[in-house]
Amino acid sequence: MILAYLILILIAGGLIAWLAGKWNKELPRFIALFALFTDLFLTVMIYLQYSNSDTNDWMLVYSASWIPHFGISLYLALDGLSILMLLLTFILGIISVLISWKEIDEHTGFFHFNILWILSGITGVFLSLDLFLFYFFWELMLIPMYFLISIWGHTNRIYASYKFFIYTQASGLIMFLAILVLYFIHGKNTGVYTFSYPELIGTTMSPATAILLMLGFLVAFLVKLPVVPLHNWLPDAHTEAPTAGSLILAGLLLKTGAYGLLRFVIPIFPEASVTFAPFGMLLGVIGILYGAKLAFAQTDLKRLVAYTSVSHMGFVILGVYAFNELAYQGVVMQMIAHAISTGALFILVGQLQERIHTRDINRMGGLWKQVPVMGAIGLIFSMASLGLPGLGNFVAEFLTLMGTFKANVLMTCLASLGLVGATLYSLRILQKVFYGKERTVHVIKDLSLRERMIAGVLIVAIVYLGLLPQQIFNTAKPALAKSLNSINNQSSGGKNEKSGTYNFVPEPVSTNQ
Repeated sequence: MILAYLILILIAGGLIAWLAGKWNKELPRFIALFALFTDLFLTVMIYLQYSNSDTNDWMLVYSASWIPHFGISLYLALDGLSILMLLLTFILGIISVLISWKEIDEHTGFFHFNILWILSGITGVFLSLDLFLFYFFWELMLIPMYFLISIWGHTNRIYASYKFFIYTQASGLIMFLAILVLYFIHGKNTGVYTFSYPELIGTTMSPATAILLMLGFLVAFLVKLPVVPLHNWLPDAHTEAPTAGSLILAGLLLKTGAYGLLRFVIPIFPEASVTFAPFGMLLGVIGILYGAKLAFAQTDLKRLVAYTSVSHMGFVILGVYAFNELAYQGVVMQMIAHAISTGALFILVGQLQERIHTRDINRMGGLWKQVPVMGAIGLIFSMASLGLPGLGNFVAEFLTLMGTFKANVLMTCLASLGLVGATLYSLRILQKVFYGKERTVHVIKDLSLRERMIAGVLIVAIVYLGLLPQQIFNTAKPALAKSLNSINNQSSGGKNEKSGTYNFVPEPVSTNQ
């Protein structure tokens, strides 16, 4: 039941915070923190208990009948990949509440209700093994984020919230149609109608049908990542969202798309994934280069950081379709390191906007003199964004490129150009904001103790990932092995006689040494 409690605590906490906000606007903050710290404590306890286990099975499983007539159950399970994502979710959730302490002073009860319900949906996505339940939580993330942007966002918040809603809702409905078709195909083949993920793996279908259903899942996951050309909602949503909304968007919502690829697309549609792999890698490279180009061209600092996410998430889809252990380790590290580094940059932008009331980098410059602590933090996370050795992003991108090199040399060479682009836009942030000539006179205060503590936690995390990444790899390894085994079991590296396509399965790479 502890897996169900992780979700229920957040749902109940959100409702209590909303009600408490009617009497006291400070109380919802403490209720939200209590709920998130409770979930973090429970998750850490589970991690400490199971982290050294050698089993390749699930750490914890909870299953209860929900709608048995339709084969729908409350099927939750936790493995190494899930627990890493949950730890990230609760840590960033706590930070999202702390950074909103002074920024949000209206409707605080409803604000924290939306924060906790978004996080409950994300938690459900990372735990669900019933595809109907997975879709339920996938949609649960949508409405609270819509309110977060439309109520507490900036000037064009209504436009950005509508755009976010339309993109994610439409793609989610396409995925739901694919889930239903898969459900009926499995039922017709076996006589058992179920949404259970383990039972749906290995469903027999024609190659053409598998590709169509896989594309239905892919649309939803690629929109969330986001992958070019499905990225158009992201810059507007990031730009108009409050700081906590941008942190959750970049740090967590984008990761649900990457998680969906590893957990659902590859294991359920291995042969179709092999067929799609060259196109997937091409989309990744396009995203890396195009996102870097657009990031460099921005004058709105928040929009600039938003486009860096498009570029960084390109490495995720590139690594997913490389189909080897090195690349998959890079993908997991990128999911975590990007959440920390880009989330920190969004927090920095929010702190700057709160102080100087602008995000236009042409009106900044020379701020290091007045805010040296903020400048130092900006330097650290800009260096993380460009992939400086010793920080988590370097490990992620290096492993992704190493793994991809064994799969496709051309795509690896093109993707590596994205590192040059990352250097350009990261240095542009530092030059335009903290260095150079002061273009507009600003009298501002440096970071408060609360803001320094938040930044300190994120700095420790990104340095830890860069220097001691092996614990992350060991934790995620069994889950990643399941995805890789589904590919290797379906393919032998030669020509597939049924589909007439060539399997795209590089030799697995071990990094135990």
